[in-house]
Amino acid sequence: MKAVMIIFNQANTEKVEYIFDRLKIRGYTWWSEVKGRGSESGDPRMGTHTWPELNSAAMAVVTDDKVDGILECVEKLDKINEEVGIRAFVWNIEKTY
Repeated sequence: MKAVMIIFNQANTEKVEYIFDRLKIRGYTWWSEVKGRGSESGDPRMGTHTWPELNSAAMAVVTDDKVDGILECVEKLDKINEEVGIRAFVWNIEKTY
């Protein structure tokens, strides 16, 4: 099993929800107001007067066979509008309860 965390500009909220629905990923955790700045490019998202936008984050623990589909969808979405911003990260899950 893998944990996939997606960090994205809130403008992509509906699109990330669509990715989960399309890939039949039912269980996930969602953080609505995430602050930060990308490591490669992009403006900070701090929810302040200077940097008013915010990110969100979603994490799903999925079977290994779902990971590539998620990453492909995230990459396609990022290429549509790179300025908006979206990234995905994958971790191994050793045990769950």
